[in-house]
Amino acid sequence: MSSRVFTVLGAFGPDRTELRLVDLRDATGLPVATVHRIAAELVALGALDRSPDGLYRIGMRLWELGSLCPRPRTLRDVSLPYMQDLYEATGENVHLAVLDGDEALYLERVWGRRSVEVVTHVGERSPLHATGVGKVLLGHAPRELQERVLSAGLQRFTPHTVVMPGLLMRSLQQVRNTGIARCVEELSLGTVSVAVPIVDAQPKVIAALSVVLHTRTRALHGVEPALRLAAASISRELATETVPVLSGLRNRPGRRATR
Repeated sequence: MSSRVFTVLGAFGPDRTELRLVDLRDATGLPVATVHRIAAELVALGALDRSPDGLYRIGMRLWELGSLCPRPRTLRDVSLPYMQDLYEATGENVHLAVLDGDEALYLERVWGRRSVEVVTHVGERSPLHATGVGKVLLGHAPRELQERVLSAGLQRFTPHTVVMPGLLMRSLQQVRNTGIARCVEELSLGTVSVAVPIVDAQPKVIAALSVVLHTRTRALHGVEPALRLAAASISRELATETVPVLSGLRNRPGRRATR
């Protein structure tokens, strides 16, 4: 019986927060009468809620019990307070990204009404050669990955996108030398991305932190010191503990950020 209870509860997920009885039946493969009986018992216990229109959702009692479970901190957990401080200091978009295959995957974003509109969102992926975070990650990636990205062809997103392999490799060398990447209107017009690496205790580059602002702003030189400080603070905290990288990401397939 307990296994069937967990089967019913397991039907819910980030993209399935409200389910009808027929949805629970389809997701679990259990007979509708069995699902109805288990769901009714869970509603009585407060583990599920049932709305007047027949939609089931996770109940507050189950959430209360789940909150008692100790959860290891993720890269996102460590980074988010510093990202919020960075946004407060700059008023601009702040992104956290990691390398995922041949693309940059965005784990978190902090922004507000003052921020310039951007095309990237949490869970989306962007090309490594045309973004600030991407250039940081690609610049510190193994040579095999760099060659694979070059051999796949460098897509042009704007007239300013670097698509010449030699020029890109020189810019990646500059990223490694200076510890910062600047990407001006390469993914979308009107924006400039400034990014720096985040390292673990080894030290190894495991992520990139960026600020994306409008090309018309004159605050670029003021943003860079704050960005470096935030990344250094995250890296220092990471050096004291081992945290998983991707488990802080919401469970949904990533989309390619293009315009």
